[in-house]
Amino acid sequence: MKKRVLAMALAAITGVSLMAGCSSSNSGTVSTDGSTSMEKVIGTIGEAFQQKNDGVTFTYNPTGSGSGITAVQEGRCDIGLSSRALKDEEKASGLTETVLAYDGIAIIVHPENAISDLSIEDIADIYTGKITNWKDVGGSDTEIVLIGREAGSGTRDGFESITGTKDSCKYRQELTSTGDVITTVANNPDAIGYASLAALKDTVKPLSVGGVAPSESAVKDGSYVVQRPFVLVTKADTKLSDVAQKFFDFALSDEAVELISKAGAVAAK
Repeated sequence: MKKRVLAMALAAITGVSLMAGCSSSNSGTVSTDGSTSMEKVIGTIGEAFQQKNDGVTFTYNPTGSGSGITAVQEGRCDIGLSSRALKDEEKASGLTETVLAYDGIAIIVHPENAISDLSIEDIADIYTGKITNWKDVGGSDTEIVLIGREAGSGTRDGFESITGTKDSCKYRQELTSTGDVITTVANNPDAIGYASLAALKDTVKPLSVGGVAPSESAVKDGSYVVQRPFVLVTKADTKLSDVAQKFFDFALSDEAVELISKAGAVAAK
């Protein structure tokens, strides 16, 4: 059991899956698959769940929201993880969403960047290529390097929906995980990116948006507008195994509220 808990903790830190796939034939196993932005939240809940339930194994496969949704549809995992709301066609296919928490999407730059605040309009103009130089928003005379997530990412979907830039962004790089976005921006003084507030590191600088800094309290009261849901995805016509249902209930319990807060998100409960 100690080895399993240690493995889960390591996975939560590194983002490495505990298994190659996400099949759950063992009645003592609950498998999750999906959003990389939910890594810290789901890892924290999963580790606590294992500690409370001796003999149970919890697994998390960080493949991205779209892949997690597909995994549920195809029966390859118990619970999918999505950092966006389900689309109408996904619900029509028999999937159900349960909002676990809310997360701010932080707009991030290199720590040496002089910019500290942008409006939603500025962000939209930057990502659609109307503004291409930092000097046009009060920064240095350098070209802005646009970093974003890959198609199918819940973070990208949330960011583009909120900023009104869907299918219009002029990305220099489209990366496959939140961690990759943070690392890339941290290594490029001219870059701008977006990442889950729950996943932020001090290697990047989060910007205020419209004068409001991204924080748990600002997400909770709605004053920070760049935010999206963290969703648990299940199949409406398929009953969860006993252990998967137990995990699902634990994730939505009063006890999990504090765990979610510690992981940097705001519990929906």
